Amino acid sequence: MKKLGIIGGTSWSSTALYYEHINRLVAARLGGLHSAALAIESLDLAPFAALQQAGDWDGVATIVVEAARRLKASGAEALLLASNTSHRVEGAVAAETGLPILHIADCTADRLSADGRSRVALLGTRFTMTEPFIRDRIEARGISCVSIEPGWIAEVDRIIYDELAAGRVVRDSQRKLKTLITELAKQKVQAIVLACTELVMAVDVRANVLPVYDTTVIHARSAVDWMLDSEQQQARAAA
Repeated sequence: MKKLGIIGGTSWSSTALYYEHINRLVAARLGGLHSAALAIESLDLAPFAALQQAGDWDGVATIVVEAARRLKASGAEALLLASNTSHRVEGAVAAETGLPILHIADCTADRLSADGRSRVALLGTRFTMTEPFIRDRIEARGISCVSIEPGWIAEVDRIIYDELAAGRVVRDSQRKLKTLITELAKQKVQAIVLACTELVMAVDVRANVLPVYDTTVIHARSAVDWMLDSEQQQARAAA
């Protein structure tokens, strides 16, 4: 099993979901007492989020790169950023460490393409919804990402930073997100992409008018595929 380094804490709630998903999947595939070979750098979200809000992406990159270097020193063979928004600085992390980054947009695009989705809506922080670092990698696969109205962008962003990142799920916000998804269905959107790893806390992926893709679980599955690739190759060779 290959060792994976996770940069999390942005927020701790979604990082906990990653830890659970990855370990459950490893146990299911290998059986017995198996669990994942992981190293985790959990960041303090408050100063990190303050840099994001101030638009200081060089400061954000510095924090993430330093965490990535520590993970590399621990023996991590690849890195996972447990946050869609953190992927804005993915290029700097890859350049500074030389380690492969398991990109959340790539595995999500793979899943959307496999399911034949060609028109989707990304819900996430305002950075993810308005900037190209996630959208461009999905649209490169021939999948259109529809525009979200500015009022909804601000509201989804508020729900993420004020509530979900602090581990709070507010019933009124759940209703608002359901209303937004219903409105997007009227725009001939084929699927919703929860392009924020906390949003699954407030959106029921099984009970909406549109199919909902949770990037957290998609990313975790992709990570396990990478971690267990050598075991799977050995099993095939022995068969």
